[in-house]
Amino acid sequence: MDDLTARLEWFKAIILPHEAALRARLRRLCPQGFDVDNLVAESLARAYGAKDIGRITNGRSYLFAIARNLMIDAARRDTIVSLDFVADLDVLRSDDSLEAAITARDELRRLQVIIDTLPPQPRRVFLLRRVHDLSLNEIAGQMSLSVSTVEKHLAKAVMLVAKAVSEREESGFERTTRQSGQQAGDRRPGFRLRR
Repeated sequence: MDDLTARLEWFKAIILPHEAALRARLRRLCPQGFDVDNLVAESLARAYGAKDIGRITNGRSYLFAIARNLMIDAARRDTIVSLDFVADLDVLRSDDSLEAAITARDELRRLQVIIDTLPPQPRRVFLLRRVHDLSLNEIAGQMSLSVSTVEKHLAKAVMLVAKAVSEREESGFERTTRQSGQQAGDRRPGFRLRR
């Protein structure tokens, strides 16, 4: 089998099945007017152009990592996008469809379980900032803390939430890979989502 045929077979088997899931996730995450189709196409093109395709066995996480990195790059270039957009890449936007509403509710339930495991101070700061939308100064006043302490608690909470979400997604990807026929002992290193 020549290189082009091998690349096409790899792409169809490992990457392409995850296009719809990526598109659905991006539609929930991205603000109105964001060109999701362009981001999906660019992600697929970059995945197809990967140098060492033999090492990429987890196509879903690899494709999602590419899209996430492209979104971060776009946000860095775009001076209008707020830093909150970059920080909130994993937060779902509501959609009118029933399926999106059910998926969003499931994601929120999973997020609640993660938030409940946070240490008390970081959890309270996280909820006051992300749920109640209070400023750092307002939180500092309410909790009788300095703004820098509030920032540290928020950073710790965001890091712990991101880590827990990443671990949950990776374990879900691992189960999906095993269910699709790959033997548990035949796990070659794949690419991981950078945080």
